[in-house]
Amino acid sequence: MIKIMSKESILNEASMAFLEKYLNNASPTGYEWEGQKIWMDYLKPYADDFITDTYGTAVAVINPDAEFKVVIEGHADEISWYVNYITDDGQIYVIRNGGSDHQIAPSKRVDIHTKKGIVKGVFGWPAIHTRRGGTKEQPPKLDNISIDVGCATKDEVLALGIHVGCVITYPDEFMVLNENKFVCRALDNRMGGFMIAEVARLLKENNIELPFGLYVTNSVQEEIGLRGAEMITQRLKPNVAIVTDVCHDTTTPMIDKKAEGDSKIGDGPVISYAPAIQQNLRDRIIETAEANKIPFQRHASSRATGTDTDAFAYSNGGVASALISLPLRYMHTTVEMVHREDVENVIKLIYETLLTIKNGETFSYFD
Repeated sequence: MIKIMSKESILNEASMAFLEKYLNNASPTGYEWEGQKIWMDYLKPYADDFITDTYGTAVAVINPDAEFKVVIEGHADEISWYVNYITDDGQIYVIRNGGSDHQIAPSKRVDIHTKKGIVKGVFGWPAIHTRRGGTKEQPPKLDNISIDVGCATKDEVLALGIHVGCVITYPDEFMVLNENKFVCRALDNRMGGFMIAEVARLLKENNIELPFGLYVTNSVQEEIGLRGAEMITQRLKPNVAIVTDVCHDTTTPMIDKKAEGDSKIGDGPVISYAPAIQQNLRDRIIETAEANKIPFQRHASSRATGTDTDAFAYSNGGVASALISLPLRYMHTTVEMVHREDVENVIKLIYETLLTIKNGETFSYFD
């Protein structure tokens, strides 16, 4: 059986070109299709078939005729804003589409997506000279941040094609810091879509024939309640699901480790403990990491993981599910940061775990 545990990087030039293109494309919740097209186009050489659903979830299928089905999954959507109100003097007020952070908005550039194309704008903010400080200093809040597109009237704004309901994204693009840190908006969780795509590539390039059907699933609408995963799991009816998402690097300044746990970028994938995590499947992942000398960390979640794992686990009468997370700094900002070695180790861990799964394996406590 071919292994991929060499010291050389498993990410090649084509991988990195795909990652950059995929990250730089906007895929806000509810509008993920252009990103999904990029994702599926990359996976064409590595998949036997594709499934898409009504709301845009995309699935690359390997060995589609097999009865036993294993899902590896990430989610495709990024947080964004909606145009909510346009004032008579042309200022645009917004509401969230997902968990957008109002505190980072002031002075950010934005792209407003319209049928006429993208309209550029900025989140304005009063100059420091005018804010006076003290009790008069107002922090950014949802009701006091607004977008300026350079118009003096509401009619001018409407003439640009902007209307209530237009979606708004940040244009910040992919960059690499200090050779091994990937930085961009929407690493949560297009890194997941990237990593599962790389697993599919490695399976194909290493001529691995799996004894089950593999469903490489890029779900939509996770950021507003796991909705894409809820829909696609009912269609696929998988037997096993390994989900990958991001989690917090709690060494980031101002984070309380006693509340958030202890995870750090560069220290390896994070394996979760939670009621939705099937323990035998999680133990298999840990055994795989140890056998292949893949560094890993642990994280505990109270009640729910808050990821698509929950949607898969509690569907179809119960699906054996586990979560492998990528530690990330500055979540839900435009400068989300991950470590390249963690990215590669998540890919390796999913890949090697798949090689251990037997056709028809239930992971039952009672077998």
